[in-house]
Amino acid sequence: MIRVALTVLVAIALLTASMPAVETARTATTAERIGAETERLERAIGAVVADSTPVSHPAMAAQTTVLLRVPTGFAAADIDRVALVESPDRPGGVALTYRIDGRPARTLRVGTGPAETAVDLGGGPIALRPGGVNRIRIRYVDDDGPTVRIRRVG
Repeated sequence: MIRVALTVLVAIALLTASMPAVETARTATTAERIGAETERLERAIGAVVADSTPVSHPAMAAQTTVLLRVPTGFAAADIDRVALVESPDRPGGVALTYRIDGRPARTLRVGTGPAETAVDLGGGPIALRPGGVNRIRIRYVDDDGPTVRIRRVG
């Protein structure tokens, strides 16, 4: 009986000692996966811009839909907020910002491809669901110049 109790106590002590390392790994994994999703969004925007000509009528504009997956599950850290916002270092650009476990927000710039284009987020940040899949529609329109319109669908 004493052996069982000591084994349980040692297991609890080892688990408690390893938790900070597990949390660090979860945060790093989540940041890496969000970075990969940002790159997928950038490639999708770049493909629409590179292969198309902007048009003034949105229904006729080149478009694509991208599924952004915000990490969830045991291997992912808890995400407080994730959103597409105007890029802080490039007005008219777009960035993905997120915050993990109440820590300071991180921002990843999203490029718009080979041509200089403005980005329209529809009047403000686009909040994304912190757990699961978000459907993002990208349209390449001519709003007094080439513009990429980004909207969340659903």
